[in-house]
Amino acid sequence: MIVFDLRCSRAHVFEAWFGSSATFEEQRERGLLVCPVCGDTAIGKAVMAPNVGAKGNSRNVVAAKPGSASAVSPTPSPQALKAALQAIAAAQAKALETSRWVGRGFADQARAMHVGETASVPIHGETTLAEAKALVDEGVPVAPLLLPVVPPDALN
Repeated sequence: MIVFDLRCSRAHVFEAWFGSSATFEEQRERGLLVCPVCGDTAIGKAVMAPNVGAKGNSRNVVAAKPGSASAVSPTPSPQALKAALQAIAAAQAKALETSRWVGRGFADQARAMHVGETASVPIHGETTLAEAKALVDEGVPVAPLLLPVVPPDALN
């Protein structure tokens, strides 16, 4: 696996993993790469700092702050990342237990609740980036989910 810092035409920088440089180029040419911030598909490689491994007799540890019990590694372990993602997934699932799936009607229903046309209840669904920005501009309180959600009618 290889990691690249990528940049969209609007200067948003994000990280992505690929099987090889050829895989990156193939996905870029097919327009499969999308900026997670703005949805732009004009993606290129950003300038990256090299990842030079530490010498065998060196440790990658940040000095402990006065009064702290120990130093903390600046890079979380794969197990720590997995645990963090599991915690996020569990918290999102718990929040969605009381939320109703509204599918593509999300923007219309959120707007109707905001102006008082319908009762305010927790909902989640799908919307385009443009629709989400319009909702925010109108003062409708919305937030993206951190992890993808499978629509109920798509579950096995």
